[in-house]
Amino acid sequence: MTARLLTPARLRPRDVARVGAAGLRARPGRVVLSALGIALGIATMIAVIGISASGQEQLLRRLDRLGTNLLRVEAVSSFTGQEVKLPASAVGMVRRIDAVVSASATGSVGVSVRRTDRIPKERTGGLSVQASTFDLLTTLDGKVKSGDWLSAVNARYPAVVLGSVAAERLGINDVGAQVWIGDRWFTVIGVLDAMPLAPEIERSALIGFSAAERYFGFDGHPTTLYERSSEEAVDAVRGLLPRTVNPENPGHVAVSRPSDALVARAAASDTFTGLMLGLGAVALLVGGVGVANTMVISVLERRREIGLRRSLGATRGQVRIQFLTESLILSAAGSGAGLLLGALVTMVYALSQGWPAVVPLWVLGGTLAATLSVSVIAGIYPAVRASRVPPSVALTMV
Repeated sequence: MTARLLTPARLRPRDVARVGAAGLRARPGRVVLSALGIALGIATMIAVIGISASGQEQLLRRLDRLGTNLLRVEAVSSFTGQEVKLPASAVGMVRRIDAVVSASATGSVGVSVRRTDRIPKERTGGLSVQASTFDLLTTLDGKVKSGDWLSAVNARYPAVVLGSVAAERLGINDVGAQVWIGDRWFTVIGVLDAMPLAPEIERSALIGFSAAERYFGFDGHPTTLYERSSEEAVDAVRGLLPRTVNPENPGHVAVSRPSDALVARAAASDTFTGLMLGLGAVALLVGGVGVANTMVISVLERRREIGLRRSLGATRGQVRIQFLTESLILSAAGSGAGLLLGALVTMVYALSQGWPAVVPLWVLGGTLAATLSVSVIAGIYPAVRASRVPPSVALTMV
């Protein structure tokens, strides 16, 4: 008779998973702590990216709602420091540009607004008094929160409309109250809603051009001009505005787009997200070290079990697969918990801020790939060490 070589039986994937899970179930406390390290790292990454993505989605929706076709025109002082003013006819000249949809202006009156005449005029509270054209809200797409806006009827009298921040700082909650502007009382006829693209209007008390000229000697020259055009014509109009507003000195005119500030805020948010993502990666790496530590200790404690399996015919490859499987299952458990925790944190924070909850799909895929990579790397050394345990260990260890 010829001797036949014995070949080891192949482990089916189901058998490998069952053997790996059995090894983890024998040490539940240690497994939970190791999985917690992975979960915290993944939850940090998911929450940071999810919150940032939710904030950017809210910003994009706000930009879509407010539009990026608003331009702001201001006079720039000369090199000698002499104050330069926009021409009184600037608004009319801008309106004659074909692509312009609407144009309006405000002018600094040079007086302060206070809650009472008992407050020193030096204490402005960061508020200013601006003369405004009637179509300012149309250009800025603003809304009156309560009361009425300036009109041809009330703009000649001591009537004022407060921006949202101005009303808050002055303690005005409704119309009908009076505030001290310059050297006389003005009646509040309206309070504006928030204007993200024009924060200077939020901090202003707005009166009519006629009232500013009548009570404070306003010269009628606008300080700031606002213009809206079609989205396609913004760049072309931006190039025409300096020469149109001030043909004699176009270099003394500065044109800006208020929506650029919101875009810059999104860029700053990306930088912060990158920093926090790095911290999340460090936490994930720490979790991987915890997995490796758990598996190494498991190999040391289970040397007799490994030797017994070897003596019953298990090959080195099968032992390596067993411990790699344990590492994968441990990391998968931590990954699942981290994904759920990170998504929950993102949702709670986004809803508390009134944002749409967004978790990009690439984050989920990238996190899963990172977790599998960490688990494989963390399990290689313990698996190789386990495969080198000789079968005689089962006989020598008591």
